[in-house]
Amino acid sequence: MSMVYLNGDFMPMREARISPMDRGFLFGDGIYEVIPSHKGQMVGFKPHLDRMLRGLDAVEIQVPLDHNEWRDIAKQLIAYNGGGDLGIYLHISRGADTQRSHAYPEGITPTVYAFAYDIPPAPIADKASAVTYTVATAEDMRWRRCNIKSTSLLGNVMHFQQGYAQGQNETILYNNLGELTEAAACNVYVIKDGAVATPLLDEQKLPGITRYMLLDILRRDGGIPVEERIVTLEELNDADEVWLSSSSKEIAPVIEVDGRPVANGSIGDVWLAAQTLYTAHKFDF
Repeated sequence: MSMVYLNGDFMPMREARISPMDRGFLFGDGIYEVIPSHKGQMVGFKPHLDRMLRGLDAVEIQVPLDHNEWRDIAKQLIAYNGGGDLGIYLHISRGADTQRSHAYPEGITPTVYAFAYDIPPAPIADKASAVTYTVATAEDMRWRRCNIKSTSLLGNVMHFQQGYAQGQNETILYNNLGELTEAAACNVYVIKDGAVATPLLDEQKLPGITRYMLLDILRRDGGIPVEERIVTLEELNDADEVWLSSSSKEIAPVIEVDGRPVANGSIGDVWLAAQTLYTAHKFDF
C-alpha cells in the first residue's frame, strides 16, 4: 500500500518522515489499533476506537480527534489504497522531544500515523477451506499492563518467536498458577462438551475486539454456552476444540498444541457454528 496519513496529511509512504527523537521510537511510548475492512466496510470500528481512546487516556496522551474524524481518516485510507481486504493501522505516540528522558515531557504534540495494508479475505464458515493453526505453550513473561494496547510489543514478539522457531503459528501463554492468559497476538478459547470458555479479562490480557464481538454474538444467539472464567493449562490439554481470535484471523481453529492433536486433530462442529454466526453479524458493531 502506498498512501499513508501522518499528522494531518495524506502522502505516499516513501515521503513520510518521523523524528528519531520520537518517543514512540525511543520508548515504545504510544498506543495503536488495527481495524479490518472488507470491500470498504470496516469491522467493529466503534469498539476498536473506544479501546484506542481508553488506551490513550490510560497513558495520558491527548489527541483532539473524535470518532467521526478517525472514521474519515480510515475511510480515506481505504479509498486511497484500493479497497478490497485491508487492515487499517492507527499509531499514536506521545511525540518528539528535544532530549531523551523517561518523564512525560510537556508541550509536545503527539505523532499520529496511519496506513492500510493487505489482509487475507474474510474467513468463511467452511471446514474444508478454513485455515488451521498449531501452537506452542509458554509461561507468560510479559509486563502486568497487557490490557493496554501499547506499541511496546517486545514481550509479545519474543513469545510469538518462541512458537515460530518451533514451526508453530502461535504461542498460548499461561501464568505461574497454570492459568491461561492469552496468546502472543490473540485471545484464546477452550471448548469442552459444547461449551466455550475464555479467560476473564484483567491486566494480564488484552480486551480483544473480536473476542468482545464474538461473545456478544454467541450470547445473543443463545445456542452455544459461553463462560468467562479462569481457564487452566490442564483444560487446554483436555479440550474438544481450541480457538484463537484476532481482528485478522476472526475465529481460528487450533488443531495441535505442543505437538499433540486437539481431540481428533480436526476442526470441530462448535467452531463451524460460531464462525457462521460471526460471519453473519460482524458488521453489526
